[in-house]
Amino acid sequence: MDNPTWGTVSTVRGSAPDILRFVAYHLDLGVDRMYIYLDEPNPKAFNALNRHPKVEVRNCDDGFWAYRQRERPDRHQTRQTANASFTYRNTDLDWLAHIDVDEFLWSSIPVRDQLRSVPPQTAAARVRPIEALSGSDDMYKAYIPSGPDREALVQSIYPNYGGFVLGGFLSHVQGKLIVRTGMKHLSFRIHNLFQNKVLLPCKFELPGLELCHRHAPDWEHWVAHYRFRLERGSYQPGMSPNVPREHGGLNMNELLSWIEAEEGPDGLRAFFDEMGGADPEARARLDDHGMVLHRPLDLEGKLRKHFPGSV
Repeated sequence: MDNPTWGTVSTVRGSAPDILRFVAYHLDLGVDRMYIYLDEPNPKAFNALNRHPKVEVRNCDDGFWAYRQRERPDRHQTRQTANASFTYRNTDLDWLAHIDVDEFLWSSIPVRDQLRSVPPQTAAARVRPIEALSGSDDMYKAYIPSGPDREALVQSIYPNYGGFVLGGFLSHVQGKLIVRTGMKHLSFRIHNLFQNKVLLPCKFELPGLELCHRHAPDWEHWVAHYRFRLERGSYQPGMSPNVPREHGGLNMNELLSWIEAEEGPDGLRAFFDEMGGADPEARARLDDHGMVLHRPLDLEGKLRKHFPGSV
């Protein structure tokens, strides 16, 4: 494929500036089309996005779900994957990435050049995350590939809580997928793909393509989202523990609930400071291992460029 087209699909909620920064950044990256599903009413974002030729925006109101001939799913993860799967079946792009509003693709070369190098029979490329460090817009901690040394490395960087937190990340380490279109009976999950209800192995990765995940750029952001994530989001009950339970493993819901019950807000802050890199000693240990990455997104500049006067 000489000149592959690519796009993104996202079911989003949040402030209009946050949504528009996310879109502006990817427009600047060279995306061919963005499919934005507004999970809650946001007239300011809708009006700005609706005017852009590379953006298809939909309000996910009662009429939207009635048109889709289905009840509105209760879980936001199900709404996300339903919209991604629907878009996949109806897009004319060559590649489609399902990403969230706090995730920003970063590539050392143009994304379409990356996609040219994917072997023809490969269904998808997995994009590994790097996670925002607290207190700096441009600094991220590196992804640690799975392997026999990962657990020991994480515990050496984060001596208090690293043994409970997979890969040292506050959020996912699986990353997201950019998927070749045209496959039949395909459905998205948050981090995986199914075809004919069978999980597809998606292990191919592209060097230099990363997912800058701004999951918790500072304490205020993290604590504002904490309760939702604990009850219904990425820290919800039922997740697998990092290590087997017989070895003392806890999932994030159990760990954070225990910290909160034992130590209250001060305990949660200490956890966040260590794992988010706000603690100077944890930050120094990351630096010593070459795990602090500079990824200047310039979100404000790109917002002004692509949506001047919109916020």
